[in-house]
Amino acid sequence: MTTPPPHQKGPAQRVVVTSPRTRAPRARRPYSGTREINEQSELGAVYMRTLIRAQRRLGLSVCLVACGSLGLLPLLFSIDPELGKVRVFGLGLPWFLLCVATFPMLVLAGWFYVRQAERSEREFAELVERP
Repeated sequence: MTTPPPHQKGPAQRVVVTSPRTRAPRARRPYSGTREINEQSELGAVYMRTLIRAQRRLGLSVCLVACGSLGLLPLLFSIDPELGKVRVFGLGLPWFLLCVATFPMLVLAGWFYVRQAERSEREFAELVERP
């Protein structure tokens, strides 16, 4: 702090000096992704196509794995007919696999699909909401 000039009485006063830019209006935020989607602009259409493509890819891959594993069972039993004679809990192996083991596999596939779809939607929402 400086000493006051001889003609001034009392302690020196502090003066806050700021840049003139502080009074300038703030820059407008660019359009958010949700606004682009609501206005159905080209960018909004790109956002939506990206989400739909990711959801479609996920659905087809889960369907392919689930249906493919079920579709391979007849092929497995036609290649090795002795497998059809194996008993599990009093049922033939083909019936056991189709009636008992199939349901946990389908529940697991459904759980996986829902979890991945929600993750994809969360990532999409984060992408769209970014300023």
